Amino acid sequence: MLERASALLLCTVLVAGTPRAANDPFVGRWKLVKASDEMKVTSVGANTYAFDFGGGADAVETIVVDGTDQPGAGGTTLSVAAHGPNWKVVRKKGGQTLITANWTLSKDGSTLHDNFTLLGPNGSKSTVDYVYTRRVPGKGSGFAGTWVSTIAAVAGDVTLDIRPYRSDGLSFITRTPSQLDTTNVSLDGKDHPGASAGSASSGRRLNARAIDIIRSSNGKITQTRQMHLSPDLKTLTLTVSVAGEDDPKTYIFERQ
Repeated sequence: MLERASALLLCTVLVAGTPRAANDPFVGRWKLVKASDEMKVTSVGANTYAFDFGGGADAVETIVVDGTDQPGAGGTTLSVAAHGPNWKVVRKKGGQTLITANWTLSKDGSTLHDNFTLLGPNGSKSTVDYVYTRRVPGKGSGFAGTWVSTIAAVAGDVTLDIRPYRSDGLSFITRTPSQLDTTNVSLDGKDHPGASAGSASSGRRLNARAIDIIRSSNGKITQTRQMHLSPDLKTLTLTVSVAGEDDPKTYIFERQ
């Protein structure tokens, strides 16, 4: 789902930088052209499931499948309703619908089809059909299981603007049809306190075409992000590894 994929991207406000940063090969506008996606659905009780859409352990949402709006991640609500053998998933914020998704299982239970619609604040809609397969065939029943997909055609434009930040940092701005996410990164290799208590992040340049960004909580690494540029500087690959998850997520961007 696009909302899950875009939620993991780094971004921030535009700020002025030094001439050295202005010549940084990462600086520019990038468009997302392909992304890997993984979600986990775990049965935790009678008609109750834990949904992990890739945001890490703190973002797991436990929902009763009864169609009611229930507290979700990031100040949103999430509802899941069973319509015969299918599920309808709806996420809202402030009463406004952000996404709807209709999930359908194949007859053998090995494939999940996700008819996903992203609704913009101006009423615009972007719909795409995703196809997920079980990461471990035969493990899990019904919608419960770990599902993986590679998204080749992204619903709506997802862009990543990279701008200079301070003397040797970068600002990242991710835009989707429904939201704007922002963050600044200092690439000095030092830990910088995060917004929540005990959280921190550090960034460093591995070489002229590679950046490593590490997030931690109370001294333990929670997430690692690596950005690599192709030799011709036209393709950016972002790899996100989350603690406790087996497979990293990959995002491919093309320079605009």
